Amino acid sequence: MPTYRYFVQPQIDAKTNTIVSYELLMKQLTSQGWRLPESFTSIDPQIIADLLVETTKVLSLKVRRCSVNINREQLMTTPIAEAIIKSQKQLYPTKLIVELTEEDGPQKYSIEDLLPRLKSFVKKGMQLSLDDVGTGNNYFHEIQELLPLASEIKFALQNFNKEFKDPKIQQKIHFWHAISIEYGLRLVLEGIEDHSDNKLSNELGIKLKQGYYFSRPQLLNLPQDSIAV
Repeated sequence: MPTYRYFVQPQIDAKTNTIVSYELLMKQLTSQGWRLPESFTSIDPQIIADLLVETTKVLSLKVRRCSVNINREQLMTTPIAEAIIKSQKQLYPTKLIVELTEEDGPQKYSIEDLLPRLKSFVKKGMQLSLDDVGTGNNYFHEIQELLPLASEIKFALQNFNKEFKDPKIQQKIHFWHAISIEYGLRLVLEGIEDHSDNKLSNELGIKLKQGYYFSRPQLLNLPQDSIAV
């Protein structure tokens, strides 16, 4: 049976230079080392559910917020939805953030399909983050209905072929920065790779950041891992 673990990457508040959140990134152990699974949707939902519950138990009380990547297919899968609810209970008072990704699954779900489940999560104290805004299926008109429910949007520099200094990229960031202010959301800029990226993001008024400049994702061992897997 394949071995999966979550890696954690911190989210940094640039003004206080402190870690304010961890993002959980699932990886699979292969003969070449840890790699992203080819398809998250093809992983047995119960495996994801059990791993999420075990991982959040280890992380409880370590940080104010903790986000987990969930695609639409996983969101609508009962074992995973139940594990998300259980994880929030374990993490309390830390907030669990459901980071909705745009990875496609075999079944297509509309925003209308997702809303009841997302609303129930928010009612139970969780938060919603919209990942990869401005790319793929996450342009403004496609996610506009979700914005009033969200607490956070994430813009990933690594999704673009252009460099950060390209005016078109900065224009996109200005747009989403304005959207975040209009809807009262946190804006997280992902893909900060070096000092110049960090400096430019400061000039653009970005407060919350993620990227290799601060930390690469680190393996989170579980109690049953007698040695590092």
